[in-house]
Amino acid sequence: MGKIQILEGDITRLDVDAIVNAANASLLGGGGVDGAIHRAAGPELLAACRLLGGCPTGEARITPGFRLKARWVIHTVGPVWHGGGQNEPELLRACYENSFALALENSARSIAFPAISTGVYRFPKDVAAEIVLEAMQTASDDFEKIIACCFSADDVATYRAHYSQ
Repeated sequence: MGKIQILEGDITRLDVDAIVNAANASLLGGGGVDGAIHRAAGPELLAACRLLGGCPTGEARITPGFRLKARWVIHTVGPVWHGGGQNEPELLRACYENSFALALENSARSIAFPAISTGVYRFPKDVAAEIVLEAMQTASDDFEKIIACCFSADDVATYRAHYSQ
């Protein structure tokens, strides 16, 4: 698949320059991938996030990775799905674009993303996959490796069905 890889796995174990956290607006931890990243990175991550003062939907913030293999954690807040009429697709695209921009500003050459907003925020996985993969393809010239790290085999299948090289 070249620079863009789609895999099932634990994002906290990936050996990349930056991992992206599907955070909530407080940036102070939560469930799902957010909780897993906070647990794996250690209490230093929470202390660093407290200094950031939160993050609006679609934007991104960066902290060190602390106990993770990744040097950086980029925290982005995805939109909650309300049917698509409240700029949800644009906000999801902004999560990826802003995360890529922060990664580049901090000299990251490899980055891994979870499936932002497709869990408890109910963003339709097919719609998200199209947005995500387009954003990844647009940014691919700036990175050595971009990983879509999926939680399940079904998510991998959805992403692969929408991926065109």
